Amino acid sequence: MNALSLFLWVGVPYLSLAIMVVGLIWRYKSDQYGWTSKSSQLQESFILRAASPLFHFGIIFVGLGHLMGLAVPDSWTSAVGVSAHAYHLVATIGGSIAALMTLVGMFGLLYRRFVTKAVRFANTKRDVVAWVFLAIPILLGTWATLRQQIFGASGGYDYRQTISPWLRSLFYFQPQPELMQAVPIEFKLHILAAFLLFAIWPFTRLVHVFSAPVLYPTRPYIVYRARDQRTKPANRRNIGRSGSWPQ
Repeated sequence: MNALSLFLWVGVPYLSLAIMVVGLIWRYKSDQYGWTSKSSQLQESFILRAASPLFHFGIIFVGLGHLMGLAVPDSWTSAVGVSAHAYHLVATIGGSIAALMTLVGMFGLLYRRFVTKAVRFANTKRDVVAWVFLAIPILLGTWATLRQQIFGASGGYDYRQTISPWLRSLFYFQPQPELMQAVPIEFKLHILAAFLLFAIWPFTRLVHVFSAPVLYPTRPYIVYRARDQRTKPANRRNIGRSGSWPQ
């Protein structure tokens, strides 16, 4: 095992996750008012209404698929009677639908962000960085799925024999970087891009993912501030006589 492999498959994951955790704590303590997605709905809402749900639901399903494939050992699914072929078929079909939703939503959001003038003027450098680092792993993951799982060899690449146990070994603090040696380059690039995304996550608007909107379903569309009963309304007859509000 050479030094580069150790750095890529042990150093990079631990370093990026450490930056992410420390960065989230720092961001929460120093910039709570900036802990937001900074909605641009007022600038443009037509494309947003279609693209945003597609992207967000698609990325949630992609995340759940990754969680099931990487965290659940193949021995567990075999124990409940799910064959490797059946698992691959369900994962590929479900993952492809989720990936398509994510891509269509992402391109819609990118179009409105960089083509619609009002939204483009609201962009910041951090927004551009966030979208670049977000788009790269999504595109690489789609490429890996198409090349290896759909148009690749029969049955596709069984990542649960290499990538899954490697990732779990990191959380056991017993890393096994040798498992990544024979992994196809598409998956390697996808994984590295994902860890780079984790590293920059706390410093962009992506932090809103870690906000739990528990009260969102019962929240009114517009939040009004109650009038202080101790404050009396101004006398309209006195407004404008001296060019100012009564003191």
